[in-house]
Parts: sequence; structure tokens; C-alpha cells
Amino acid sequence: MLKLVRLALTAAVLTAIAIRLRRRARLPERRTEPSRTPLGGSVSSARMGWVWAGIAALVALVLTLALIPRETLGVASASPAPLAGATAARGTPGVAVPTEPSGPLRPATTPQATGPVATPPAVTPVPQEGGSACAPVSRPVAVRPIDPAVRRAVNRQWRRVERWLRANAPRTYRTLAGPGRARTIAVAEAQMGVDFPDDLRASLLRHNGSRGRWAFGLGFWADGSANLGIRQIRDSWRLLCGRSSAGGWEGTWIPFLATTGSVTTGPAASAPSYAVADATGGGLLWEGADGGMAPRMPSYYALVRAVADALEQGTPLDGRRPVVVRGVLRWQAENPPRD
Repeated sequence: MLKLVRLALTAAVLTAIAIRLRRRARLPERRTEPSRTPLGGSVSSARMGWVWAGIAALVALVLTLALIPRETLGVASASPAPLAGATAARGTPGVAVPTEPSGPLRPATTPQATGPVATPPAVTPVPQEGGSACAPVSRPVAVRPIDPAVRRAVNRQWRRVERWLRANAPRTYRTLAGPGRARTIAVAEAQMGVDFPDDLRASLLRHNGSRGRWAFGLGFWADGSANLGIRQIRDSWRLLCGRSSAGGWEGTWIPFLATTGSVTTGPAASAPSYAVADATGGGLLWEGADGGMAPRMPSYYALVRAVADALEQGTPLDGRRPVVVRGVLRWQAENPPRD
């Protein structure tokens, strides 16, 4: 609109200059007395008044045309149509202002998941022909609460074990791992499709297994044993499920203890022995004299308490007595065989 006003004013000024020059060109060289109008003004003044009146009318016409909406004049708008996803600014017709999306960008064709996210099923080894498969059912990861009384009881027995090891077998005491995480236990349970007993979970939350050559284990095998951490439990369970055809392995058995050789040099180095907790009843099993899995303890808590009693009192446990050799705990048979 300002451009139109400038053009109108420029045209008016140029018109006035042209008329002025033309009038001067027609005047005789000798100045004559200008004629007078009936009202007393000169003819030239009257002509200039009409000129300026025309200029004013022209300017008014240009301004009027500039203020009339373009739609009224039937002129198509030259401005581009607003883009999709834009809205017109208030008080400024035809000006598109991009709007911010109201939420996170997501594909229109992808449905959003609702509820808890299920953990993908674990990939377990395929058992040999004729064996029972460990096929966990995919389920969400959920941290289950532990009975406070069970947790207090397990911690009380662990304090007894820690106190004795710290005072008598410091090298073995240093192999105890730090506390595990409830979330990690829940992930292992979801991947295995098996719920860990409360007393086993309480123990893992205090010590997530043990590490090293002289690792502490809640067992009394001649070649030593080590407590398994949460991930070791899951991995050992998968391994044993893959071998289920050979040893009659049950998917509800949770390995928590293994001979030291399997922990330090790997399962391929030897045939490790395992102690397991049965998820269906909570009882403990490990290999007997005949090589088969046999019930040994009513619960994981009962095993921790029996070990604590044997350490403090020096009494034998399953035919083996605790002894310390250079700061390392060993379980020695009461009546070792003679050569």
C-alpha cells in the first residue's frame, strides 16, 4: 500500500511540473497583465487550483483502491496458500505461522503400546531328542516384594558367616561379591519363566555370588564350590536346560551353587556339579553318591544357617568339617581315606 501511495504522489508531482512548464512555454516574451476572474483572482491561479484539485482527487482514488480488500475487486491472491500444519496469525489474514506439534512425533501408522513392556523370551539351547524342553513363557519384568521376616532371617545368618570369615578366613571373605539388584533378579526370572524363592532372592540382594579361585560357597564339596551371581544363575540354567536329555533336568530347578572349577575355568573344562533350589517347593537338591540329584535341605535359609552353625561351632556338616589353610576356608572330610 505504501508503494502505491508513493507512486500516486510521484505522478501528481510530475503532472504538476509538466503543466507548469507547458504554461510557461505558451507565454509571450512581453509580460502582459494577467486577466482577472470575476472573483478577483487571476486566470493562471484558477488553472493551478484546478490542477491541484485533480491531483488531490487522484491521490484519494489511489488510497481508496489500496484500502479496498482484494477479494472485493475480484483479484486472485498472489500469496501462496498456507502450508499444512500452519495457522493464520491473529489480525493478519493470509499469513501462515507454523505451529509446534502438540506431542512427540510418532508414525501415524504405528500403534503405541500400552501397559507394561514384556521382556522378550530368552533364547535357550535346544535339548537333545527325547529330553524335556525348558521353554519359559514370555512375561513382563516385575520386581516382586520379599517377605520382610524372611529377609531379616537370611541377613542374620549371613552376618554370622561374614563375622567368622572376616576373623578366620580373610582371603575367602574377600571373595564375597557386593549386593545384587532387585531389578536384575526380576529380569532373570522373566527370562527363565521361574520365580526365585524369597530366601534365595534375599541372599542375592546381600551378596551377588562370590568370585575368584578361593571363592566362598555354601557347599562342602572336596574340590570347593562358589555361590553363583544372578547372571551366572540364568546362564547355568540355560546350559543345563540344553543338557536336559542327559540328566533329567527340570526347568523349575534354579542353580545357585557350582563347583569352583566351573566358575574359574568355564564349564568346558570339567563336568561341574550344581546345587539347585526347586522353585515349586523351595527345597534344595544336589548330586548324591549315585550321581543323581537328591533332596538335601528343606530351604535355602536352612542351608545358610547350617553353614553358619558349622563355622562357629567347628562341627561337621554332611561329613566335612571347616578348616582354614593360609586364610582360605576348606571343607575337610572327618575321616579322610588312608593310603
